[in-house]
Amino acid sequence: MTGFEITGASAADMALFRAWADDEGWNPGDSDRFAFAVADPEGFLIGQVDGEPAACISAVRYGTGFGFIGFYIARPAFRGQGYGIRLWQAAMDRLDGRLVGLDGVVEQQDNYRKSGFLPAWNNIRYEGVPVPVPVPQGAGAGSGSGGGAGEDSGTGTGTTGAADGFDLVDAASLPFARLAAYDRRFFPEARDAFLAAWTGLPGRTGLAAVRDGRIEGLGVIRPCSGAARIGPLYAATPAVAAALVRALAGRAPGGAVALDVPDAHPAAAALMAQLGLAPTFETARMYTGPAPEVDLTGLYGVTSLELG
Repeated sequence: MTGFEITGASAADMALFRAWADDEGWNPGDSDRFAFAVADPEGFLIGQVDGEPAACISAVRYGTGFGFIGFYIARPAFRGQGYGIRLWQAAMDRLDGRLVGLDGVVEQQDNYRKSGFLPAWNNIRYEGVPVPVPVPQGAGAGSGSGGGAGEDSGTGTGTTGAADGFDLVDAASLPFARLAAYDRRFFPEARDAFLAAWTGLPGRTGLAAVRDGRIEGLGVIRPCSGAARIGPLYAATPAVAAALVRALAGRAPGGAVALDVPDAHPAAAALMAQLGLAPTFETARMYTGPAPEVDLTGLYGVTSLELG
C-alpha cells in the first residue's frame, strides 16, 4: 500500500463523495454536503493512492458520547487491496470511546458485525408518488396528544389536517430552539448546528405540524438526482405523518419522494404502503452497544443514512 495517504476532506472532496454515493445508488441530497460539513468539519476523511482519490468515509462526532459512520465507499478499482479497511480504522479511531452508529448496506453487514456492531433495526426505503387515501383512525398513534385521523388534506404551509386539528406551517417560522428540542427526542445527542443547516439550505422545504401551540410533527424534503428525499419525518400520529408526506411531495418534481423508514415502527411501514409507496432499498441501523433511547413511536423517517 505504498503511496496511500489519509487526510481530511476538502470542499471539492465532499462534492466527489456525493458523486460516488450516487454511483452506489444511494441518491444523496444535492446539497447534503453543506450540512454535513457543519455537523463536524473534521469528520470526513479521504484516502488517496499516489494522489488519486480512492476511498472515503465520514466519522462524525455528536456531543460528547455519540458518533456516526457513513459515506464508506472504496472506488471499484481500489477494492480488495486493504485501502478501505485502513480508512475504516482511522474513522473508528476518531470515534474511540463513543457509542457509534451506522446504516449498513446488506452486503457489508457481516463485516460490521465483525467490527463489533450489533443490529438494532432495518431502515427500508419507500419510494413513489403518495396517493390521497384515508389513514385509519388511531392506527399506530405515537407520542404526543391526539389521535385519530380521516382523510388529511394538508398541502402546504398554513393548511390544517382535516379531521385532526393541526396546522402545517413553515418550520422556519417557528423559534429554532423549539425545533431543536423536538429533534432531540429522536436523536441521541443535540445537533443544533447541523439541524439549522439541514432545514435551511436553499431548495429545501421544512414543514412542522402544530396543534394548540405544540409541535407534533416535522418533515424536511430536499432535491436529489432521483426521487426527492424526505428526512427527517417525525409525527405524533399517522394522520400527521400522512399530511406531511403529501404536503412535502407537492414540492417534489412529479411528486415522487423517498423515505428511509425504520421497521422497528410497524405503523410507519404500514402507512407507507397505504400511501402507495414501494420498498426499494434496505440498510441495517447498527450500533457498537445498546441502541440509544429515542422516540421510535414518532420516527417515521430517519434524517440521513450518512449521518443518522
